[in-house]
Amino acid sequence: MSESSTYPLRLPKSLKEKVAAIAKNDGTSLNQFIAIAVAEKVSAIETETFFSERAANTDLEQFKSILTRNGGQPPLSEDSID
Repeated sequence: MSESSTYPLRLPKSLKEKVAAIAKNDGTSLNQFIAIAVAEKVSAIETETFFSERAANTDLEQFKSILTRNGGQPPLSEDSID
């Protein structure tokens, strides 16, 4: 990280002990584990926002017309998932 800041974080003792044990098993520091966990949560929220915004801009009628259009080739037998 090129730039960082500190933030005093209060965790219940039982949670801190569990997180510390997981971080140790993972070979990372408690601080690094928490930073990665926060980054994963931010990523999940941003991904949900991205897809929600994309869904809001969709044209369902156009989508349905593409799915039901004539032409193309039927699926091959090896395309089947059995």
